[in-house]
Amino acid sequence: MKKQTNIFLIIAISSGLLMLSGCASQADLLRQQGQPIAYVDGFDDGCHSGKKAGGSLFDSFRKDVRRFGVDYLYSSGWSDGFRQCETEQEAMMRNQRMGLEYQKYSEQRRHNKASESKHFNKNLLKGIDTRGLENFK
Repeated sequence: MKKQTNIFLIIAISSGLLMLSGCASQADLLRQQGQPIAYVDGFDDGCHSGKKAGGSLFDSFRKDVRRFGVDYLYSSGWSDGFRQCETEQEAMMRNQRMGLEYQKYSEQRRHNKASESKHFNKNLLKGIDTRGLENFK
């Protein structure tokens, strides 16, 4: 049970670290693939905006509105980056919530087992004369 809890925490932390480094490395990858600078700029801004929309506390909304209206490559990159990073951020947040819920569930199960055991032990000797057992202390 503890092993499964640790696995969920490792997954949540790993996905968080991957998401924190996602936009910068994605922009570098797009540049290396030969994407136009306008597309890469738009993707980067859209990615930060998508992460913010997906629940990130570390990103902010970015959009060059003037450029978005006149530069097709920028607006296309922004839209692609927004959708991709919003989806990834939402998935990461969902994984974190699932990990926390599983941890709460595991802790509640341990608590319930301890309570059941205590209740069982208390009732086990119910009705049995234990007065002579004090000498065994």
